[in-house]
Amino acid sequence: MIKHTLNIEYFTFKSIDDLDEKDQEIIKLAVEQLQHSYSPYSEFQVGAAARLSNDKIALGSNQENASYPLCICGERVALFSASSQWPGVSIDSLAITAKNLNKPVTLPVSPCGACRQVIQEYENRQDTPIRILLKADKDEILMFKSAKDLLPFGFDQSFL
Repeated sequence: MIKHTLNIEYFTFKSIDDLDEKDQEIIKLAVEQLQHSYSPYSEFQVGAAARLSNDKIALGSNQENASYPLCICGERVALFSASSQWPGVSIDSLAITAKNLNKPVTLPVSPCGACRQVIQEYENRQDTPIRILLKADKDEILMFKSAKDLLPFGFDQSFL
């Protein structure tokens, strides 16, 4: 048996004011997207905003369905929107926020496994990393330089 250690690097910001203007903008837009969440079953809202290399911003919020497998996460809505509205334009940053209507969300919520895989697919497709900014109810924001930091053993085309 061989033991391996996996290390990732991420950054913590105490406040949105510690971010540059572009990152502040997409965090604020992601928070605004919470009001567009359709989440009557879980009452767990997700908002997302993706900044593209052309400075356009694609927005998304989670959309639930009584048939749970048909739900879609806010992160994927934003990414798919970016890709369909501005095909071929790379995504630089993705801001994600979450709110639970039943209790405070004190720690930034990381994307689910499906969203991590989709973000990584976009990184592979555009051959550049996507910075990920995570925010919850409190002021703290986490920043990851790449989806690979959240999904180090992701599935990609090399396996096919």
